[in-house]
Amino acid sequence: MPRTLPFSTHPHQAFTAGFYRNDDFDFDVRIALGAAAFGASDAGEVLSAIASVRENDHDGWFAAWVALGTRVRAFADASAAAGHDVSASQAYLRASTYFAVAVNSVAGLEGDDDLLPTFRSHRSAWDRFVDTTSHAAERIEIPYDGSSMPGYFFRPAGEPLARPTFVMVNGSDGSIGSLWTLGAAGALARGYNVVMFDGPGQQSMLFERGIGFRPDWEAVVTPVVDFVCDRPDVDSDKLALYGVSQGGYWVPRALAFEHRFAAAVLDPGVVDVGASWTAHFPKKLLELLDDGNKNAFDRDMAIGMKVSKETAREWSFRARPYRKNSYFDTVMEVRKYTLDGVIDRIDTPLFIANPEDEQFWPGQPAHLADAVAAPVHLCDFTAAEGANYHCQPMARLLTDQRMFDWLDETLAVNSPLPTN
Repeated sequence: MPRTLPFSTHPHQAFTAGFYRNDDFDFDVRIALGAAAFGASDAGEVLSAIASVRENDHDGWFAAWVALGTRVRAFADASAAAGHDVSASQAYLRASTYFAVAVNSVAGLEGDDDLLPTFRSHRSAWDRFVDTTSHAAERIEIPYDGSSMPGYFFRPAGEPLARPTFVMVNGSDGSIGSLWTLGAAGALARGYNVVMFDGPGQQSMLFERGIGFRPDWEAVVTPVVDFVCDRPDVDSDKLALYGVSQGGYWVPRALAFEHRFAAAVLDPGVVDVGASWTAHFPKKLLELLDDGNKNAFDRDMAIGMKVSKETAREWSFRARPYRKNSYFDTVMEVRKYTLDGVIDRIDTPLFIANPEDEQFWPGQPAHLADAVAAPVHLCDFTAAEGANYHCQPMARLLTDQRMFDWLDETLAVNSPLPTN
């Protein structure tokens, strides 16, 4: 993550200097603080929880987020038991955020024993938020590949009118609860229904069912559209699709085949997922990969993992959803996640977020905007606005303003819609 100031600078410059030297820790803090805009965290809780966690102390980092989630969950349960539903709902939402950080933090531990119980703590807190929120909410099961995908359908209060509907596609590692701050709350406030779900390789589908990613996301999105369009409270002419992080690849991939969406938001736009994996590979490794020399590639990668525990942790975390047994096979699988050959099929109007200092897919939002024939609004977000880095973690209100203003205009929606 680029920084313009030394880490030893004054604490009031943490936004530019970083909360931690460890890029993952720093980015997680930014995400958690940004969630406060929608009540999914409290800034004081976040900052007090990390105050004693040292640089690169992965055990302490994990423990701090679990402790915070546990403490806030207890607040929620106490409020719920006393009949204070608003307080309970708010605390359940915050607890789900803190446990979600802990879930991803398991990658920094020596083993995965804590993964499933921590995930279930997160999902339990999120489900209690769903149970206690004042928003109309229901759990759904979307038919998929002979089984189903778990999800949630939210609609604004009042009569179940046929409304514009905001379908949300998550990224590679985000919790379903994180979608609340990434557009769900903002959509509901503007009169949209919201659909969110775990697709293949995402959280519950991966952790509890062992189902990994797939590149052909149209096979995921089309069943969602079929499911949504069968509902009387959905205006099937005003469907919008949103993709965050790696969802910025899955959404345009799906749109190349699924044409029932009237508009889509990419946060950010992604053309080639594999570029974030191979950008820092030494030339020799790339040559082994391109030559198909699996044995030599796996050998050299294994040596590198022994040298750097940080690299090994990151690899374990990022490779898990691809469900491959070797370094070579994993990278070759990731290389399938590209829009090459299908990008010219996209005809849905697009809003593409283009944040300054994008860490994972720099330059790709603009590349995608230039490559598609569909109408595109490429929206820059800058450090001067407090809106830099991947998915603008500390500027989600600004992101909502820009993407929903565009979406309202594109769908010809008068915002807010009637609620009764």
